[in-house]
Amino acid sequence: MSEQNIQGKLAFLREAERLKSVLRSAHTSSGRRESTAEHSWRLALLAMVFAEDLGEIDLGKVLQLCIIHDLGEALGGDVPAVDVLAHGSKGDSERQDLLHMTSTLAPPLRAQLMALYDEYDAAATAEAQAVKALDKLETILQHTQGLNPPDFDYAFNLGYGRRYTDATPFLASLREVLDEETRKRAAR
Repeated sequence: MSEQNIQGKLAFLREAERLKSVLRSAHTSSGRRESTAEHSWRLALLAMVFAEDLGEIDLGKVLQLCIIHDLGEALGGDVPAVDVLAHGSKGDSERQDLLHMTSTLAPPLRAQLMALYDEYDAAATAEAQAVKALDKLETILQHTQGLNPPDFDYAFNLGYGRRYTDATPFLASLREVLDEETRKRAAR
């Protein structure tokens, strides 16, 4: 591998590090806002833990999709789900940011990463559909355990992402458990 190739990969990784500082609207159990990197990490962990329940999927591909799905937010920041519903898709701007981030990579690697993002964004495969659902479920899980502000809108979560989370009996059953926890949190 050439030094130029190494430097290009390091430049990409330095850009990706910014994801650690991008804060989401969700709060951790200690009350601080979680980062998008933390969300992506637990999304990957969630996929690993429930892999056998997801059916015939390629876990390696699922984990790649978990890692790439919000990577563009390193440049553009997180857009809360409530705002996405009000203003439309965030996919185009995240894709453009990811294109910029990957500009230092060799064309084959850049194409591979962009193809993963596009697969996720389009929910074009069973793996991407599973990650779309798990992405929503991880967010809901965080909201059920986070130290949220007093005006937190738990009712929003009860309808959030159903298009994906109701796609299979397993996902629907996981969703029902989290919805019950959401209802309990809302009643406090």
